Amino acid sequence: MGYEKLQMTKLCAWSLGIFFLSITPAYSQSASPPSHFQRQQLTSPEVSQELVTADVVYLGETHSSFKDHQVQLEILKALYRQNGKIAIAMEMFQRPFQEVLEQYLAGKITEAQLREQSEYKQRWGFPWTYYAPILRFAKAHQLPVVALNAPTEVTRKVARQGLESLTSAERRYIPPLSEIRTDNAAYRQMVWEVYQGHAHGNSGNFEQFFTAQVLWDETMADRIAQFYAANPQYQVVVLAGQGHIVCGYGIPNRVERRIDHPSFVQRSVLLGATSQ
Repeated sequence: MGYEKLQMTKLCAWSLGIFFLSITPAYSQSASPPSHFQRQQLTSPEVSQELVTADVVYLGETHSSFKDHQVQLEILKALYRQNGKIAIAMEMFQRPFQEVLEQYLAGKITEAQLREQSEYKQRWGFPWTYYAPILRFAKAHQLPVVALNAPTEVTRKVARQGLESLTSAERRYIPPLSEIRTDNAAYRQMVWEVYQGHAHGNSGNFEQFFTAQVLWDETMADRIAQFYAANPQYQVVVLAGQGHIVCGYGIPNRVERRIDHPSFVQRSVLLGATSQ
């Protein structure tokens, strides 16, 4: 399966939908989202060059798309050929299970044990076959894999009761509450439109819903920034849902806020296709 014909956007997408494979720069949290794309077709070698110079690369997926995961692996392999020091940061694993991932990579536990001990089925649930080839590639080449996600119990509690309800133990795997920034009006509007489109949505608890979404983003951004700061020689390739990446609102701008270095470069790739 190839990805020879790609689309590179100069502007971000004002949607949580699926787009043609698109490379987007990070955008300021204060910026208003543009209403259209400016696209340029790229070949595979050109895409590799666009990505290989970045410190962090985001591969935004639709979780249920097998094709997206195939393309992720292709891009990972292409980046690895040009730079053996890459780390794979995955939304699919929650932060308390980092040690389990490391045991798998070290050959101390089997793939089946990794699934069981990371509680993959309960906490993520999309087909294991989508992600197994990526993990096997990481293990074969001894690439670090970083568990990004906040524990499900924490995000669900925040969605129901707010940040202030969290105990000190529940805050262990999230950033300090002072770093949970909900002041991006454009991101709020984007999430609100998605929220309204779901049958369970109602304005009564949107604030808690949005706070939980931002907590999710900030937790992943915090872990990416921590890893990069400790391992600046590595290029970090992030596998996460498109909603956490589009426009840079979810994870990318929050990573950039933590790194705050003029030479720090991020690139975002949105996988998939659309009729737009």
